[in-house]
Amino acid sequence: MGILTPMETICLTARPILSTSDLDIATAFLKEGHLVAIPTETVYGLAADVFQPDAVQKIFCIKGRPPDNPLIAHISTIDQLERLVQNPSPELVLLAERFWPGPLTLVFERRNEVPGIVSAHLKTIAVRMPSHPCARQVIESLGSPVAAPSANLSGRPSPTSAQDVLDDLGGFIPAVVDGGDCDFGIESTVVAFIDRVPVLLRPGAISRQTIEEVLSKHLLDPYENGPIMSPGMKYRHYAPKAKLYLIDSQDDLIEKQLKSAPYMPECVNAHNLYSHLRKADRLGYSEIVIVLNTKIRSDEALMNRLCRACEKI
Repeated sequence: MGILTPMETICLTARPILSTSDLDIATAFLKEGHLVAIPTETVYGLAADVFQPDAVQKIFCIKGRPPDNPLIAHISTIDQLERLVQNPSPELVLLAERFWPGPLTLVFERRNEVPGIVSAHLKTIAVRMPSHPCARQVIESLGSPVAAPSANLSGRPSPTSAQDVLDDLGGFIPAVVDGGDCDFGIESTVVAFIDRVPVLLRPGAISRQTIEEVLSKHLLDPYENGPIMSPGMKYRHYAPKAKLYLIDSQDDLIEKQLKSAPYMPECVNAHNLYSHLRKADRLGYSEIVIVLNTKIRSDEALMNRLCRACEKI
């Protein structure tokens, strides 16, 4: 499945960046089966109506996303959850009550009425309720959940601003709603219950410890060779065009034999990681080096993104 070229898409508006007062335009595009990038509290999402499989298919085509990489459905109310899932476990309901709306994705048993393309034809579906008011208003106005992976080309750093979206997808989608910079700047945490055991499929904006305190249970890591039930479990992700190297100290630079002076951000955290990676690309750097201090190493979600994006460790 290849990436569409701009000539294969239709430019539907002369204003690709919509303000937060233009949400009715964004909703109209979605109802017509088009894609719109919307802000969430984590990263910008590329939204399509979950119940329009042809529109969902466009997500995979435009992003160049492998079809076995499931999407996350976004809802605005608990009532919409009932259209997507069946037989929710008490533990998942507890987590939803505690953390929704917010940056936690939960994996449920999927209703047969939900198009299989949304979840890579698994019997499960990943769902979250974003807290960003623009996202929830668009979903509410649409009257349907949306599938909304990060609004970037697959494998690239996730977008945390409207300009990031246009850098990757300008000319491929009719509009992006500019809701400002994302609050968290890193994707949601994803949790599933497999054989009634809680599993952390993807670390994210809500820490492992926080979820374990609510459940009074330890979160296990995904089983080796287990099902790919969440984005971020397979393939290289979050990678800049420049080669990204992770080192323990600046003394290690001597061993790397870098071709030129690399981009070396002094302060890297989960909130600004993607903006740093994209800044290096915009400035034309061929190499990026990040020194893994104690604070970075202690952040599970940040280390997850760095390891998936780096050239080597």
